[in-house]
Amino acid sequence: MNLTLYEHRDRWIAVDCGMMIRQDLPGSPLQVPDLTPLETLGIAPEALVITHGHEDHIGAAAWLWPQWGCPIHATPLAAGLLRSKFAERGLRTDAIHVIEPGEAIEIGHFALRYLPLTHSIPESCALLIQAGERRILHTGDWKLDPAPLLGAPIDADIYRAIAPVDLVVGDSTCAPEPGHSRSESEVANALEEAIAALSGRVVVSCFASNLDRVLAIGRAAERCGRRVSLMGRSMERMVRIAQGLGYLEDFPALVPVHDLGYLPPDEVLVIATGSQGEPRAALSRLAAGRHPHFELMEGDSVIFSARAIPGNERLIERLKHALRLTGVRLLDDTHQPALHASGHPYQDELRTFYDWIAPCNLLPVHGEARHQQAHQALASEMSIEAPLTPRNGDLIRLDDQGLHLQRHYRLTPRIIDQDKIAPVAGSGGESTARHDQLFLAISVAASGWGWTRIGRLMLDDSHASPLDETELADRIDECLDDIQADSLAELREALYPDMMAWLADHLHRVPEVHLQIFAVETQAAVGK
Repeated sequence: MNLTLYEHRDRWIAVDCGMMIRQDLPGSPLQVPDLTPLETLGIAPEALVITHGHEDHIGAAAWLWPQWGCPIHATPLAAGLLRSKFAERGLRTDAIHVIEPGEAIEIGHFALRYLPLTHSIPESCALLIQAGERRILHTGDWKLDPAPLLGAPIDADIYRAIAPVDLVVGDSTCAPEPGHSRSESEVANALEEAIAALSGRVVVSCFASNLDRVLAIGRAAERCGRRVSLMGRSMERMVRIAQGLGYLEDFPALVPVHDLGYLPPDEVLVIATGSQGEPRAALSRLAAGRHPHFELMEGDSVIFSARAIPGNERLIERLKHALRLTGVRLLDDTHQPALHASGHPYQDELRTFYDWIAPCNLLPVHGEARHQQAHQALASEMSIEAPLTPRNGDLIRLDDQGLHLQRHYRLTPRIIDQDKIAPVAGSGGESTARHDQLFLAISVAASGWGWTRIGRLMLDDSHASPLDETELADRIDECLDDIQADSLAELREALYPDMMAWLADHLHRVPEVHLQIFAVETQAAVGK
């Protein structure tokens, strides 16, 4: 969830404060970082510094910041999004300070400079952090897009000028991918070409925060003689805030959804949320015929311009099946790859970037273990030291000898429940502190026939009776073979009772189990 803390001479700063969606729990609640170790150690950051405005980098700030009350530094768009979130929760917004890309600030014993780079949302920045004689580049999310629709391409001279850096804390999301990621301009051209060939009404679904993509869709619609409407609260809010800051200036005038029925079908284009199959999102309501002002029918088309987040594959396929039943035509990046582009660097981009900044050490962050390991391998190829693949809760030291893991702090999952931060009880009931505790995380991948466990169990039984990990893994695999579930929440609900029964049969004392199921990408899925 991208909450990173840096310390120098007993002074701390926090970088980003994101959340994730707990796909394996009913209702898909928000999960936020666990601050318990910070409270135990008496750590309070002097400032929260934001790299960009994506939810996995700012989504928990309105929930966790009240425990700190520190200044927040963010670029204008991220600051606007944060102010909206704070206002929704009744929080004061005067702690949110705007800093422009390229500017520098001093916080305690740290000097920071915001260095602009390209990503799928404007004003993304890497942070050059000076701590004493050491310089760290915290990249945030990025790619080398030679022709972004919003903002300028990366200025290589800015990054060459900071070389060498002692450490790069770098984005690993697409590290296994050879070559170079696709430019947003290429996607814009592909979308315009696809929309121009369609008759009937067109619905395009993408992530609301991908403003380059939203702009590309709007421009394509206008050039194809279509009027644009937005569908989904997050899409409407993102466009409103971006326009208020001067972005999307050439975005076409919007038509209210309830007026679309007065327009000929060939003049209608809707930009909608719901590309991940979310049951309550706009696209799912359209597929179910539950929208009060708009109904899909034969001859219409739906374009998916977003990648499938691991774990959502079956929900997305169910959504597509429902859309096909309405008679609409579907277009996605499975058959037309140019309809989407990643916002993260492929291997050639990583090599180019590291040639510019000449890092001595790499800490690979973001993505799954295999992404971080691929990033490590690339670093080794470039003679960059990368001894660690960090886990949540790791305390890592950088000194003259490089990177060292000093200690690991166990983190308890925390979700937003009834407008409050609450621990996740293993069974969904109340926590029972008198019991031993077992923390278990399972990585799975969706396939056409069900779910497959990937990699080892992530197990912490230090506060419970010891168990045979191999036997438990075998039992979980047997259960996965028999379970039919369309979502991680359904999978967890089906797996949990059987796993508890196995533990009751094999342990003298049954622990309180904190189970989390993660969906991951497989090599086959990536190749596809």
